[in-house]
Amino acid sequence: MNKTVLITGATKGIGKSIAALLAQSGYDVYICARNKENLTQTASEIKAKGWFSVDLTDAENCKSLIKQVNDEAGKLDILVNNAGDYIYSPIEKTKQEDVKRLIKLNIEAPYLLSKYAVEHMKKNKWGRIINIGSISGIVGEANASLYSMTKSAFSGFSKALALELATDNITVNTINPGWVETELAEKAVIDSDFTIQEELDMIPQKRFIHPVEIAHLVKYLASEEAKGLTGQSISLCAGLSAG
Repeated sequence: MNKTVLITGATKGIGKSIAALLAQSGYDVYICARNKENLTQTASEIKAKGWFSVDLTDAENCKSLIKQVNDEAGKLDILVNNAGDYIYSPIEKTKQEDVKRLIKLNIEAPYLLSKYAVEHMKKNKWGRIINIGSISGIVGEANASLYSMTKSAFSGFSKALALELATDNITVNTINPGWVETELAEKAVIDSDFTIQEELDMIPQKRFIHPVEIAHLVKYLASEEAKGLTGQSISLCAGLSAG
């Protein structure tokens, strides 16, 4: 029987690349995002098993989403917490509504989705929780302290939950991408005080990561071959975190 995977924020960028690769690899892929038009188009393109239009900043939606996937697929084997948002702003100019929104979307939603997913994974004695963090949560990013704070939460979460679930054959890991060739990254550069070339000059490999590179790492972490890899934060950043 194929493994069932739910990927949040899966209609573009990193999430879409992960969904496409896993669907091509024989997984039963379910995707969620907010925009129904983008969801239907993406689901058709990658041949997803199903899609859900969800606002993950509502805690009740997190619970109902996991239930819907389990009801439709009969199980949930893999959860990829990819949905999130980025804000470039000096701390004194950061709006209170943005603080609340990023904490809900980048921290609370992955926690709750994992909470409800684990109930199903424990029954099957198998599961994978893969969080998409950010290099900004590892090395910090000036004028993005709110985003860095929310993404750094994944490191402690992965370690603690991995220990909690170790005997249940459930692994928990985080991937921390550096600059990635996505619309979100392009917008982040535009909003920042740097040009794309200046950003490239700061990266040891002088390139942005391709979304498919992250997708292949997710595919490995989701595999049986990666069963001994848990509680880890892996930086996929073209060397950006090395020095």
